[in-house]
Amino acid sequence: MSDENLDKVTGVNTTGHDWDGIKELNNPLPRWWLWTLYACIVWAIGYSIAYPAWPMISGATTGLLGYSTRGEVAKNIAAVEAANADLTNRLAEVELASLADDPELNRFAIQAGASVFRTNCSQCHGSGAAGAVGYPNLLDDDWLWGGDIEAISLTVRHGIRNEIDPDARWSQMPAFDEVLVDDEIASLVAHVQNISGQDHDAALAAAGAELFLENCSACHGEEGMGNKDLGAPNLTDAIWLYGGSADTLEYTIRNARFGIMPPWTPRLSDAQINAVAAYVHQLGGGE
Repeated sequence: MSDENLDKVTGVNTTGHDWDGIKELNNPLPRWWLWTLYACIVWAIGYSIAYPAWPMISGATTGLLGYSTRGEVAKNIAAVEAANADLTNRLAEVELASLADDPELNRFAIQAGASVFRTNCSQCHGSGAAGAVGYPNLLDDDWLWGGDIEAISLTVRHGIRNEIDPDARWSQMPAFDEVLVDDEIASLVAHVQNISGQDHDAALAAAGAELFLENCSACHGEEGMGNKDLGAPNLTDAIWLYGGSADTLEYTIRNARFGIMPPWTPRLSDAQINAVAAYVHQLGGGE
């Protein structure tokens, strides 16, 4: 390095580069730093040979050791399943009505059911099972198809109004938009508001009572208390699947509702279905 590249302040040569009068000293890296770098490079090469590392078209290199975190998780899951095999087999065959008589199995079912619920059911019913508009709240005591543990299991197993499972629970409310005129629909709305304890137009409600008997009582009952065999909701309480405002009631009467739940038989085992039924049943609203 020529003298013109010597920094007179430090006595160290510069790299010869100049950035607006700023020059860089040509200090060599410390030996310990270089050896650490070389060791890391050697370690990285060895790691990429021993373990999965390089992405390929349809996967990654498996490495000489053939290790994978997925495989490790699979082993852990298999170990847990083997440890719980007896309880799982008992849960798959248990009479649900007598599940509470076996405290050990009941505890296992509830814990397992909580996991099944969060994985498969919370997307619609919410992580806390409080539901949403169009998705039932599973914490209250208002059940469209029955809330005892066996009825819950049947609903989970076959679903509601789907075209996949021939044993799915099925009901269909007709749309009255082309059956009743506007005044008649307004009367029905007032009647439903009346029997559910809401503010209403008394004259309209009186006219709507007769219309209700003629058009709605076959499913909802003469008093509007609902029918669990048909999945017809109770219209006399303050629990609404889609909302109980005048506008919402009018939309429901005009257009009907047709919520669908998939059957879980193809995706969940008998033990898992019984477990999630036990979990939902004990949330507080089970009959």
